[in-house]
Amino acid sequence: MHLTASARRGGVALTSLALIGALLLTFANTAGAVTEPKVILGAAASYSVLAGPSVSNVGLTTMNENLGVSPGLAPAITGFPPGLVNLPGVKDQVHSAQAQLDLTAAFTDAASRTLTAIKGPNLSGLTLKGGVYHATARAALLLPVNSTLTLDGEGDPNTVFVFQTDSTLTTFSNSHVNLINGAQECNVYWEVLSSANLGSGSTFVGNILALTSITMQNNVTVHGRALARNAGITLINDHFTAPTCATVLPPTTTTALPGAGAPTTTLPGGGGVTTSTVAGGGTGPTVPGGGATTTTLGLTVGIVGPPRTGVAPLPSSKRFPWPALTLLGVAGAATTGFVVRRRLHAGGAPTIGR
Repeated sequence: MHLTASARRGGVALTSLALIGALLLTFANTAGAVTEPKVILGAAASYSVLAGPSVSNVGLTTMNENLGVSPGLAPAITGFPPGLVNLPGVKDQVHSAQAQLDLTAAFTDAASRTLTAIKGPNLSGLTLKGGVYHATARAALLLPVNSTLTLDGEGDPNTVFVFQTDSTLTTFSNSHVNLINGAQECNVYWEVLSSANLGSGSTFVGNILALTSITMQNNVTVHGRALARNAGITLINDHFTAPTCATVLPPTTTTALPGAGAPTTTLPGGGGVTTSTVAGGGTGPTVPGGGATTTTLGLTVGIVGPPRTGVAPLPSSKRFPWPALTLLGVAGAATTGFVVRRRLHAGGAPTIGR
């Protein structure tokens, strides 16, 4: 009886320890999955370009979302045409006042976010994970000529990046902001207490929330929005695309190339990603694209830049299977307790796993 009771207590203790461990592991996994929340743009999210008193344009600037000013009036928008606001975007003055109110709230939110790390003022060559960044004393931020800033989503399409400056944001000619591993264009925010100036031929990603003016030099591509609160926006033959904003990373599509023999998974090029996935360990051809091209064995990669609207990142996972391990631990502890009780009740030696 004494041995049987001891065995029962031992089984209960093992099971309790397993349950406590499961709770701790679950808590740790949940805490590690917490990400920076999105900055809510409200009505401003429907605008490619939103300014205070005026927007002026020279050349064939294009955008696919709304264009507006507030408190300026419609004549304060000049240069459209030749600039084009393609459907579904329109020159929208009806809702621009509300959009400016929502922009003010978003600006205040982004400015108040708690710092993750000090980076800058020079952002060239950095690869950053989700979080909130500014330079020492929230100094000016810049991307030099031909430089690249890379933002890594780590397989989570909801990863948020917030950049803060109490001065200016300046990018120079042919600079790039690239996204990898599922980072989304709509989840990048630039809170600028002064003005922003984007250099000619540069590729920029995210939502610029500027207190004063935004100036874009010739032939800038923006995968996102230029939103200015109190001053005007100047455009010269620039191009805006509606930012990608998937909440779940979609599966890839598999097709076979004629005569290749091995199936190939591709996404359109043009700055997005092109991926070849080879089944069964064979080697199939890669497909030309505008971005990087990668051949893998059953693997996928995320966006490499510059990103492009309509090209969603491919899946990537950084989560460890804690729930499965937790269930296995509980089941194993319960089984061990049961075996010990049976052996002791039968008069056998209290030995486990012989």
